[in-house]
Amino acid sequence: MAMATTIQVSEQLLAELKERKLFVKETYEEVIWDLLEDSQELSEETKQELKKAEKDIAEGRIITHQQLKKELGL
Repeated sequence: MAMATTIQVSEQLLAELKERKLFVKETYEEVIWDLLEDSQELSEETKQELKKAEKDIAEGRIITHQQLKKELGL
């Protein structure tokens, strides 16, 4: 089991962390990790994939969710 520690936070920060939970049983550690991930730099691979996706959109090589559902008969 990973080592755990206690941290002191203000009531205001605690309220903010509670607001950021995606589901009731999500831990504060998970909330904090999500916040840290959001602030990290994207990898070069991810940046290239985003550029490719933007180009696909600009050149019309996409379909909507509705179009895909129709195509699949859903």
